[in-house]
Amino acid sequence: MVKYISRLSHTLVVMGVIFSGYAGAQGSSSKKGSDKPKKYNVLFIAADDLNNDIGAFGNTFVKTPNIDRLARRGVRFDRAYTQFPLCSPSRSSLLTGQRPDVTGIYELQTHFRQNLPDIVTLPQLFKNNSYYSARVGKIFHYGVPGQIGTDGLDDAASWNHKINPKGRDKTEEPLVKNLTPKRPLGSALAYLATEGTDDEHTDGIITNEAIKLLEEKKNDPFFLAVGFFRPHSPYVAPKKYFDQYPLDQIPLPKEVENDLDDIPEAAIFTKPAHWGLSEPERREALRAYYATISFMDAQVGKLLDALDRLKLSDNTIIVFWSDHGYNVGQHGQWMKQSLFENSARVPLIISVPGGLKGKASGRTVELLDIYPTLAELTGLDPHQKLQGKSLTPLLKNPAAKWDKPAYTQVRRDKIFGRSVRTERFRYTEWDEGRAGVELYDHQLDPGEFKNLAKENNQSKTVNELAILLKKGFPAHE
Repeated sequence: MVKYISRLSHTLVVMGVIFSGYAGAQGSSSKKGSDKPKKYNVLFIAADDLNNDIGAFGNTFVKTPNIDRLARRGVRFDRAYTQFPLCSPSRSSLLTGQRPDVTGIYELQTHFRQNLPDIVTLPQLFKNNSYYSARVGKIFHYGVPGQIGTDGLDDAASWNHKINPKGRDKTEEPLVKNLTPKRPLGSALAYLATEGTDDEHTDGIITNEAIKLLEEKKNDPFFLAVGFFRPHSPYVAPKKYFDQYPLDQIPLPKEVENDLDDIPEAAIFTKPAHWGLSEPERREALRAYYATISFMDAQVGKLLDALDRLKLSDNTIIVFWSDHGYNVGQHGQWMKQSLFENSARVPLIISVPGGLKGKASGRTVELLDIYPTLAELTGLDPHQKLQGKSLTPLLKNPAAKWDKPAYTQVRRDKIFGRSVRTERFRYTEWDEGRAGVELYDHQLDPGEFKNLAKENNQSKTVNELAILLKKGFPAHE
């Protein structure tokens, strides 16, 4: 924990001591000559169902100039992972600082406080320490699109203020084209390119409401959580974003013949592969997904512009994250609820005033690590055990020594799949190995096309990773 140093100037001269400025969440004085130092703010930006198809993370086909701009202002985590590739289990874990086996949340209906009534959530920690804590949009779980405009599974104890916008993407649902009509809209490959402006959409309204709060609270310490609904399906955005992606230029993910032959049946979520869609239909779906990413990215840009205009950038920590990754055809899979890399891996960027800019870390980290990171950076004591690990050493030195793997799990009917990710390998067990085992060498096979679990020359690696996996899930049945 960074120690408190009274009256330390926020302006840091030597990079080696960049975090000594986070003394009890103190920065430069809000007024010249004032004896009262100003607490650091937090702008907490969440995207829904966003994978790493982002320019800053290596996918230059997808147009994300503003998320890329944010990455240039902070540290990008190239191996960040969700704890559960489904909205409510993931968000409940991140926001409580507890793994899903502790929250007991494995589905979309149960509120985490039924199992953990006295837990202090991340935003509640700030609220309890005299920050203005506000939410605009989706932070805790909402059913999308059904619960847009409602509280969903929100947690009232976490906020001083909340706003639940609803825009034309919700009111024009009957116009949506569903490529998989047997599936409900929230879990369908469905889309709509609308007329009109960004500001008429739920995410556009969220942005404008968040900017109003920034303007109102610019002189007070705040924890502002801005939760975008896109690119969650149905993929709805203004037509201009669809126009950025000509249909005949949409690149489909690489597929390998007989790819699924060595994969356990339990690992497969999308049945049949691609839900039976033709290649042209898959390009339609992927184009729409990318259009909504670019639309959401534009909203991030407006937030960054507002921070700069209001002169809040120099004392506001920014965290950008998604609740989980998203398959867009890899292994014939779509969406989440799988333990393949594209579903488990998430975008994560943290920008700290006076900190490193434009750097990337290749260490394996988890969404679970965000809570202890923000607690340390702002000098707040959660007064409870958190299961993540503060990322501040990696914010100082992205290549710092780090021996923490990342753990992801999913429930498939009555069995669990549990996975551990090191910097080189992914190892997965289904029903504790009874329903299958997977091992992928990301150094040689980043697409996870070759399951090495049964290879004789990999037995030592399998045994070592099996032990590591058990260490990550000590509480499960």
